[in-house]
Amino acid sequence: MVIQPNQHQTSETKGTASRRGLTRDAMVAAICGFVVVLMVGAAYAAVPFYNWFCRATGFNGTTQVATSAPTGAPLERKIAVRFDSNVAGGLPWKFEPEQTEIEVKIGEVVTVFYTVTNQSARRTTGQAAYNVAPLTVGAYFEKINCFCFTEQTMAPGETRQMPVVFYVDPSIVKDSDNDGLNTITLSYTFYPVREPAIKPLAAGEAEKSGGSEKGKL
Repeated sequence: MVIQPNQHQTSETKGTASRRGLTRDAMVAAICGFVVVLMVGAAYAAVPFYNWFCRATGFNGTTQVATSAPTGAPLERKIAVRFDSNVAGGLPWKFEPEQTEIEVKIGEVVTVFYTVTNQSARRTTGQAAYNVAPLTVGAYFEKINCFCFTEQTMAPGETRQMPVVFYVDPSIVKDSDNDGLNTITLSYTFYPVREPAIKPLAAGEAEKSGGSEKGKL
């Protein structure tokens, strides 16, 4: 005898399977959405961590920031330091080092200058990023003073000299990875700042501004 399946039971079975399929799809979609949000959040968190890591270790040619000169006398060993300059698209500036290369003693504090000119007829703002090559030198290139990571606003046609004060850490001679090193390249690139930060007025400037406004009344 062949038993025919109950049509009502078959419909219920199909409906249950369909609901299970929808629940499973919704769960998969929710998990995928959570993973995407997690990845985006991790990407944003990774930026400041990556910057901190580079500055702390010299990774990827990131130089170090020193607060004072080295305590010992410079070594007799000398090394050539080359200076490179670049301007990203959208910033109408001329930017170049006053010297393209100098020879310094390891541990000697040196001051060099870059010259920048705003070639446009309007105020423009830029900000510089930097690195050194070869990348293994980043942990030993110490900058005491630098214009990098500070917004620079230039008036139309303005020319400005920007100093860089640095030294090469003497501990570099103990690093076998830099035994044959004889040249370091310090490279800067200026990028346009579309919305520069608004600087608060000094007390004197605020008073002058207030006085001029009162004079207009």
